[in-house]
Amino acid sequence: MSTIEKALAKRNAKGNSDSESVESKSSIEAAQEKTENSQPAKKSSVITAKDLLLEIDIESLESRGYLIDNGTRKSIKDEFRQIKRKLFNNAFGPASKTLKNSNLVMVSSSTPNEGKTFVAINLALSIALEQDKTVLLVDSDVLRPSISRELGLDHNSGLIEYLLGEKEQVNEIIYGTNIPNLKLIPAGNPHHLSNELLASGRMANLTEELAKRYPDRVVIFDSPPLIGVTETPVVASLMGQALIVVEESKTRIENVQAATENLNEDLAVGIVVNKAIRSHKDMYGYYGYGYGK
Repeated sequence: MSTIEKALAKRNAKGNSDSESVESKSSIEAAQEKTENSQPAKKSSVITAKDLLLEIDIESLESRGYLIDNGTRKSIKDEFRQIKRKLFNNAFGPASKTLKNSNLVMVSSSTPNEGKTFVAINLALSIALEQDKTVLLVDSDVLRPSISRELGLDHNSGLIEYLLGEKEQVNEIIYGTNIPNLKLIPAGNPHHLSNELLASGRMANLTEELAKRYPDRVVIFDSPPLIGVTETPVVASLMGQALIVVEESKTRIENVQAATENLNEDLAVGIVVNKAIRSHKDMYGYYGYGYGK
């Protein structure tokens, strides 16, 4: 056999080998693809807040005196309408130019059990009735959270998980509800540094983002009492407005003074008198709103 014939034979032999290799590889890939296709597709088990719609127990709210849009309890509806109009003027009117984070509203009290959560929820329900506004209700009373309980909701991750960094994005802790225009951030799981987390840089970042993210939204923070919780004035410094709830015939004037003396002078401060006895049919009242101290 000549040298040329040997070279041709060698090339043909290599070509056949390469062809067999390609065919073998194709057969393996086809088998793998068939196996993968025969297995059920894996579904993501990660559920974020935006995937959930929290079902608020509306009938229970109504039975406990909360503001439900069904034509009843007109007096309390009118009273909270007065409050929200003041808040709107500060949040979106000319006064908004003089207030930092004017659409962020802290609801607090001087001492516990004066009705601040009742006011915060009713105010949120009242704002949710607006056609061109949305409201975000934040349970920032992380030591004694009660928003979820009052709304008849199961426990969900929320503010604490975000402040700890376990939830990286704000939209992971904002839940929709079955009440149009009302969204919620629950308090989250208890933590031994709950109050300290309220004074963290991450809390400041959260409020800044909420203030700027949706210009038509009012954000209501149900916050710890001002007396005895040193972090509450820090939270107030991140807000544009504050409502201080006092209980008629119970709250002491000196407590109100002590509660407000450490608040930022630029904060727009309103006073809501809760459980004001006006008649046997109307046990709640609103009497006054001011600016500064």
